[in-house]
Amino acid sequence: MKTNSLYRVLIVFCVLTFYSNDFKAQFFVSDTTITEVDKTVYQNTTAGEFTPGRGFLIAKNKFASLNISIYGMARYLNQTSPDTTWTNHLGETEVFDGRNDIYWHRAMVWFTGYVGSPKLTYMATVWTVTTTQQTLVYGNLKYSFNKYLAIGAGITPNACIRSVQGSFPFFTSTDRTMAEEALRGGFTNGIFISGEALPRLYYMAALGNNLSILGVNASNLTRHFSTSISLNYMPTTGEFGPRGGNGDFEYHEKIATRFGASFCHSRENRFNNTGSPSPDNTQVRISDGTLFFETGALAPDVTVIEADYDLLAVDLGMKYKGFALHTEFYYRTLSAINADGPIPLNKITDKGYTIQVLYMLVPKILCVYGVNSMVIDQFDRNPYEWGGGVNIYPLKTRSWRINVQAMKVYKTAAGGTFGLYSAGQTGTTFTIGTDILL
Repeated sequence: MKTNSLYRVLIVFCVLTFYSNDFKAQFFVSDTTITEVDKTVYQNTTAGEFTPGRGFLIAKNKFASLNISIYGMARYLNQTSPDTTWTNHLGETEVFDGRNDIYWHRAMVWFTGYVGSPKLTYMATVWTVTTTQQTLVYGNLKYSFNKYLAIGAGITPNACIRSVQGSFPFFTSTDRTMAEEALRGGFTNGIFISGEALPRLYYMAALGNNLSILGVNASNLTRHFSTSISLNYMPTTGEFGPRGGNGDFEYHEKIATRFGASFCHSRENRFNNTGSPSPDNTQVRISDGTLFFETGALAPDVTVIEADYDLLAVDLGMKYKGFALHTEFYYRTLSAINADGPIPLNKITDKGYTIQVLYMLVPKILCVYGVNSMVIDQFDRNPYEWGGGVNIYPLKTRSWRINVQAMKVYKTAAGGTFGLYSAGQTGTTFTIGTDILL
């Protein structure tokens, strides 16, 4: 077919699609109130960080539908420290080179809808993080029998902490806190179930390939699966705002409460040959920010091959008339460690917490907040952070936000270029970011 002919066909198709009774083009922006129509969007309990907004309804008929949703975030990040070096848990000196850069950090495009029945839904996503030079296309399929049971297969979060179970991108700032980022599991491929077990009590359980599939090839996976389960109880109102996100932008007239617990277990591997000092497994870190499977992490010239990862998290939160409190407590162990040489210990225990307090100083427009998180480790480093910031909503909607934040950090436990932290930093991290979700 000639190019001009192809263009004509596409133009005719678009015109017919726009005017058809079965296909209606619509544009949605996040509302400031919760309606019955919104509930399926706002719950977002089965796909976690990979759950779209309402987006654009491109096509819909009796057989299938197609919706397109977009997320994007740009950020300036400045990590400062009075020192150019830091000391790890082994007493070795490491170089600190803090970031000072501007990035279009993350973009996501979701293609979602149903096939055959509204109970059978699909999700295909294009995801990219430019600071790590990662781009992926992934998705999942889900069948919802009723409100008590839905079963899905494909990309899924390990249900280890609350922020991987739907609240993205409605975090307090443009990324997670230090303690969350240091201890959490990630996203993997597997199967999952979710639903409402009892009135206002929701559950999610997942069986995955490992703790995080990012950067790990199927050929390097072991025969071990990750397992996780999470409970989420909202006794007073039965909801916790859009996506269960942070802050009371919606200004609850009745106090909204949430109590939850999550547990994740995985027999983790470094997922590449021990001849390389850098592992493909970049999800698990020691409390000084060092990659757990990196050669020399526990002893000079010794490489950890496998270990058990276990994380228990308990979270509590409330929202009332513009005020919001979010807390979470963590208990993580790395045990049954298999290494290629002698190591000084066979179990590492880390405890931690995150506390976030937010208040809508100007309803629908301006939110101020404070954050404190800490990891209490067995190496007596006890990294922590404290600080705060502001969120500005120019359109009086969560769909567009401007965030400014300053944090004092001490011996940071998190690391990498994905989030806000560089391993071992003691100093100040300042960020200015803006993000959209359509």
